[in-house]
Amino acid sequence: MCGIVAYIGSKQCQQLLLEGLKRLEYRGYDSAGMAILDAGRLDLAKAVGKVANLEDKLETIGGLRGTLGLAHTRWATHGGVTEPNAHPHTDDKVGIALVHNGIIENYAALKTYLEEKGHVFKSQTDTEVLAMLIGELYEGDLEKAVQAALREVTGAYAIAVICEKEPDTLVVARKGSPLMLGIGNGEFIVGSDPAAIIAHTAQAVPLDDYNVAKVTRSGFRTTDIHDVPVTPKVMQLELDLEQIELGSFAHFMQKEIFEQPKALRNTLRGRLETREGRVVLGGVARLDKELTKARRVILTGQGTALHAAMIGEYLMEDLAKIPAVAEYASEFRYRNPIVEENTVVVAVSQSGETADTLAALREARERGALSLGVVNVVGSSISRETDAGVYLRVGPEIGVASTKAFAGQLTVLAMLTIYLGRKRFMSADQCADLMRELERVPDKVDRILESDQRIRKVTEGLVDRENWLFLGRGYNYPTALEGALKLKEISYIHAEGMPAAEMKHGPIALINDGMPAVFIANKGRQYDKVMSNIQEVKARGGRIIAVATEGDDQITRLADDVLFIPEITEPLSPMLAVVPLQLMAYHAAVLRGHDVDKPRNLAKSVTVE
Repeated sequence: MCGIVAYIGSKQCQQLLLEGLKRLEYRGYDSAGMAILDAGRLDLAKAVGKVANLEDKLETIGGLRGTLGLAHTRWATHGGVTEPNAHPHTDDKVGIALVHNGIIENYAALKTYLEEKGHVFKSQTDTEVLAMLIGELYEGDLEKAVQAALREVTGAYAIAVICEKEPDTLVVARKGSPLMLGIGNGEFIVGSDPAAIIAHTAQAVPLDDYNVAKVTRSGFRTTDIHDVPVTPKVMQLELDLEQIELGSFAHFMQKEIFEQPKALRNTLRGRLETREGRVVLGGVARLDKELTKARRVILTGQGTALHAAMIGEYLMEDLAKIPAVAEYASEFRYRNPIVEENTVVVAVSQSGETADTLAALREARERGALSLGVVNVVGSSISRETDAGVYLRVGPEIGVASTKAFAGQLTVLAMLTIYLGRKRFMSADQCADLMRELERVPDKVDRILESDQRIRKVTEGLVDRENWLFLGRGYNYPTALEGALKLKEISYIHAEGMPAAEMKHGPIALINDGMPAVFIANKGRQYDKVMSNIQEVKARGGRIIAVATEGDDQITRLADDVLFIPEITEPLSPMLAVVPLQLMAYHAAVLRGHDVDKPRNLAKSVTVE
């Protein structure tokens, strides 16, 4: 959520900043703004709504000139969606402009202090308080003023700051919200996401918590908020422009659904030694002894990542015979959890920056757990703070509604299960059989994608209904939750996912004539039970849409619509069953005229609690 781009160099930076903001639009936002320094004068432009509105405003006022500037897309936390609340925010003393991702938790007390000092506020935001505080503490050195201000604040922040009195200096800092400094040819580009800077450089310094960087046109230095020097770590960004362009697709979500076969092949590549029944996970190999001793696994995440974690729980207990539990990260850290000896916590996150998941991870580590990360973004906070981990390798995911990252998470969790199971109870032959099934998944997803137009046609007949149910059992109960979430996220249709058996304990009262009920009814241990649940809904007038195994004649006689998936071993079936649900959600959103990639109120990377 929110996006930061900043630049210092020799180029006129308005267009560069705008392009960076456009590449960050997928993160979720409701207003945008920009500040540029020119000849010691600070010029600003802000607009409510899309970046295109800011672009129109800049054209109206004749543009902003200068080679030092910063820009922002805001996702409202404090104060409504108004132009005064949009970033950048300024102080009323020395000409400071600031953009900020995160939340300043003690802003109210700081605001009272600053008002007593005579400062007059124009917005309702916590960010303006930080700008005023830096201005109040400014004594001729912007870097030191920022450090001093950050020593006074509680909360999360990624900030970029410029000042009229120092027209050759950009100061950036980070705690709890991602920020990186891109190193170009005689220029520096700051971004809250690699997408904002990859057009200009592939070299970047990811800032750690409490890091402050003072950047001039000739170089930069990094310290902590107490002015203690910090050695920067330069990394190579594993991203290229082609990966974040639409190509021939109408939306990024559509592109990413169709990229899943390729993405899964990348996730699997080099990690399966099928003949030997061995999974090779270099990221966790050094923890072999500790993992063999694991008595319990806690998988934690939020949203789609939590649904992947829930399937991981089934995998760990069913196949590796390790007691496992999936936990909402946002609840885990606040409920005084029991973390026993030889507990492993697995943090699941696409971005690797999800604030609640990061906080849960830290809580578990504080209590002595061994920590693993299952993330997509190389160099992200979770990847740096876990003891070890496995990258998804599915490529950048731009659409807010996660699709290929979910598939990658399931694949990694399946491999991790085989890895742990082989060290405990699974034979080499058992592992090899499951690995062969894994290797076939990408081709089977390709086959499902060939049914795209059929799925669109089914969705057309349902899209006017405002309440849906998604029902599954066993491994596909979490898949039902994910299907409901996808539909809610982008089509704004109310949907509930639940265990199929739970439906009759209350929610069956919701069933009325024609209500869509999506059953995941592939062949498995609970197939007959699911068929009974279908009969219960059908008897009350519900419209049955079944995700079923190819060749199942029984389901075709019972369901109103059937979406077939290839046959697959039950533990891996969510990797196939979810694909028709993704396509249904996508087509429902398009048919209802919604912005698929930028659904209202949502953000791609939720970096506040």
